Amino acid sequence: MIANEHPDPIVVRQLRLVVEAEDYEAALAFYRDALGLPEQAAFSSGDGARVVILEAGRATLEIANPAQKRMIDEVEVGRPVAPKIRVAFEVDDARAASERLVSAGAEQVAPPTTTPWQSLNARLNAPAGLHITVFQELLSKEDRIELDGFSTEQHSENPS
Repeated sequence: MIANEHPDPIVVRQLRLVVEAEDYEAALAFYRDALGLPEQAAFSSGDGARVVILEAGRATLEIANPAQKRMIDEVEVGRPVAPKIRVAFEVDDARAASERLVSAGAEQVAPPTTTPWQSLNARLNAPAGLHITVFQELLSKEDRIELDGFSTEQHSENPS
C-alpha cells in the first residue's frame, strides 16, 4: 500500500502553528497589527496566561529534504540561515510587506529576491524567535507547473 492510500484517511481541518513568545505584546503587535493577521479568538486566565489565535489564510505544510532546504537558503539568502522550521506567509506585495515588517521590528536577513520557481521572497527574523519568509507568487499555479522541476511526489516516477 502506498503511504497516501490508507483505507480510512484522517481529515485535517486546520493547521495551527503554536509559538511561545517571551514578549507576547511585541509578537502580537508584529503578527496581528503589522503583518495583518486577523484575530480569531483570544483566551486568558487569572494566572496571567494568554493566547491569541490569528487567522493566516490557507495553511500548507511544506516538507523539504536537507538538500532542498540548503538550495532554498542559497537562492533566497546566499548562505545557510534557516533553522529546521521556517514560517512563510504569502502576500500580495513582498517588497512592501518586507519594508513594513522591518519597520515593525523584524530584522531583514535577505531582501526580496526572485526565485527560480518565480516567486518574490524576502527573509526576516521576526518576533517570537521565528525565521520567516514573505513571498509573492509572480506566476499563476498553472504557469508555474510548466517550469522545470515542478511536479507532485504523488505523481512522480520514483519507485517505492
